[in-house]
Amino acid sequence: MNKIAASVASTVLAGVVAVFCTLLAATAAAADIAPDVLAKNTTEEVLAIIKADKDIQAGSQKKIHDLVDAKVLPHFNFAHMTMLAVGKNWNRATAAQQQALTREFRTLLVRTYSASLTAYKNQVIEFKPLSMQPGDTDVKVKTEVVQPGGKPIPIDYRMEKKPEGWKVYDVVVDGVSLVTNYRNSFANEIRQSGIDGLIKTLADKNQRAADGSAAPAKK
Repeated sequence: MNKIAASVASTVLAGVVAVFCTLLAATAAAADIAPDVLAKNTTEEVLAIIKADKDIQAGSQKKIHDLVDAKVLPHFNFAHMTMLAVGKNWNRATAAQQQALTREFRTLLVRTYSASLTAYKNQVIEFKPLSMQPGDTDVKVKTEVVQPGGKPIPIDYRMEKKPEGWKVYDVVVDGVSLVTNYRNSFANEIRQSGIDGLIKTLADKNQRAADGSAAPAKK
């Protein structure tokens, strides 16, 4: 190898190492963020974007989905959420069925979350003090949605610590667990139509929602 080639190779290698170190540092930084701080920062950032974006306020489904995909989804463990929602039937599913269930359930939750953000107006989200001991890897981040003229709605986020940081694996709204609520309906569907039947039901529901959001507004 001549000197020029060696110099180029050395520069490229240095660049790769630098990028790798940057990624490791970013991952480590994310892992060090406390769960309540992560939830609060994410919520405040998303709400600030909603308030400033006129297209989202006007009901742009694409923009709200893009926002959820970029800012919210990275902090959810959809595989764990799907496993909990499917319950005892999860171990009966093949690897391919588990992947399909996770994909369709993720899409369903994205649309549900997007719809709730689209309906956001002047609500204020308050974060309660976190009860957490050193070494805890499973916590509940408690919040309240305060709405003008209405009763505050408690929303709790069950979060688990993963190597890449804290992830949400369940949301409890006014005492009702999201995964438990779906578990009942999923179990009924599986009893009637099997696991493939549940996958089809979720896929059909997601497709209808996608067709509805893509349809032009009626004048």
